Amino acid sequence: MKKLVIAAVAVAIILVGAFAYFKGKKPEITYKSAKVERGTIISTVAATGNLSAVTTVQVGTQVSGTIQKLYVDYNSRVKKGQPIAEIDPSLFNASVEQAQGNALTAEANLQKAKVTLADAERTMQRNKRLLADGIISQGDFDVAETAVNSARAVLRAAEGAQAQTRGALQQARTNLRYSIIRSPVDGVVISRAIDVGQTVAASFQTPTLFTIAQDLTKMQIEVSVDEADISRVALGQGASFTVDAYPEQKFSGRVVQIRSAPVVTQNVVTYVVVVNVDNSELKLKPGMTANVAIQVAKKDEVLSVPPAALRFRPKGGDGKVATKGKPEGGGEKRGAGSASAPAGGKPAGRKAAGQQVYLLKEGKPVAVAIKTGIASSSAVEVSEGELKEGDEVIVEQSGGDAKKKGPSSGSPMGRPF
Repeated sequence: MKKLVIAAVAVAIILVGAFAYFKGKKPEITYKSAKVERGTIISTVAATGNLSAVTTVQVGTQVSGTIQKLYVDYNSRVKKGQPIAEIDPSLFNASVEQAQGNALTAEANLQKAKVTLADAERTMQRNKRLLADGIISQGDFDVAETAVNSARAVLRAAEGAQAQTRGALQQARTNLRYSIIRSPVDGVVISRAIDVGQTVAASFQTPTLFTIAQDLTKMQIEVSVDEADISRVALGQGASFTVDAYPEQKFSGRVVQIRSAPVVTQNVVTYVVVVNVDNSELKLKPGMTANVAIQVAKKDEVLSVPPAALRFRPKGGDGKVATKGKPEGGGEKRGAGSASAPAGGKPAGRKAAGQQVYLLKEGKPVAVAIKTGIASSSAVEVSEGELKEGDEVIVEQSGGDAKKKGPSSGSPMGRPF
C-alpha cells in the first residue's frame, strides 16, 4: 500500500512538471507568405446605380375626357404616330359642328358688310357729282361720306369675327384630333396608367398615361460616385457591372457624362456619372440595380504585392525587426499608419510614401521599404523599393506571444485607442 502511494505521488509530480514545462513554452512562430508577381493591375471606383432607357418619353393627353379605347398594353412595340388610346370624341365632334356653324355665320356677315360698303361708296360718288352740279347740299354729301366710313368699320369688324371663328374651328378640330392619343416615338410601352372607362383631366397639368422607352437595346446607368473618388473618373473610361438577375455575368459600358451638380444626402456629397450600356441581347431591364466598377487606371507588367502584405506587422518577440533598404526614422510607426490605403477592397489610386512589407530571412521577418502606386482589391503596385519578382512577402503570422501584439497586427486601421 505504501508503495502505491509513493508511485501515485511520483506520477503527480511528473504531470505537474510537464504541465508547467509546456505552459511556459512559447508556441512556434510560423509565417504565411505570398510571391511578388508581375502583371496587370486595374484600379477601379465602385458605385451603384439603376438602369434606364437612354430616351424615355412620358405620353399624356392635352384634352379631358373618358378613355374609350386602348390599342396597346405593357411591352407593346409601337411606331411613331401609331394610335395607342382614344378618348370619347362625342363632345369634340359637337364642338367642331358648333365652330363650323359660327364660321359660316361670320362668313355671311363679312359678305354682307362688303355689300353694304360697296353701296355706300356708290352713293357717295353719285352725291359727289350732284354736289359739283349744285343739285344737293354739302350736308347731304357729308351724310353719304359718313355712311362709307361706317360701312368700312363694319367690314373690319366682320373680318375680325371671321378670323375669330376660324380660330375656334381650328381649335375644335385640334381637340378632336387630340382625342386620339398617338405614340411620339418608336419604342416599347413599359408602363400604362389608364384603363377603358377611366376619366382623365388635363385642366391643370398633362397627366401621364403611358411611358415609352425609345430603344431598349441601348441603356444607361446613373451611378452615384463619392466626392473622394470623382476626381479620378473621366469621360471615356470603361466600366463593368453586375445585376442581381445575372450575378455570374459581367456587363460592360463606358462613361459618357459626369454631372457637376452635387447630390447631398444626409450630409454625404455624391455626383452622378452616366454610363452607357449595350443591351443588344435585351437581358437588362429598366430599374435594375447595377453594381458598377469604373476603370480609372490600368498598368501592365508591374510588380505587385497582396494588400495583406502591407497590413502585416510582426507580433511577439522583443518588437525589434531587422530592416532592409533605405532606413526610415520611426519606420515602424510610419508603416503602420500608412498600411491602410489599399485594404478592404476599395482601391487607393494615390501613391503612399513610407510603406513597408516583410520578407522572411533566416526565420525572421525583415522589413523592406517600398512605395506603392495604383491598387485593386487583390494587388497593390510596387513603384519603388528593393523587391523583385519571385520574392516571398509575409502576409500572416501564426503562433508567438499573442500578448505582445504590435499596434497594427492584422488591422489596417492603425494603432487602437
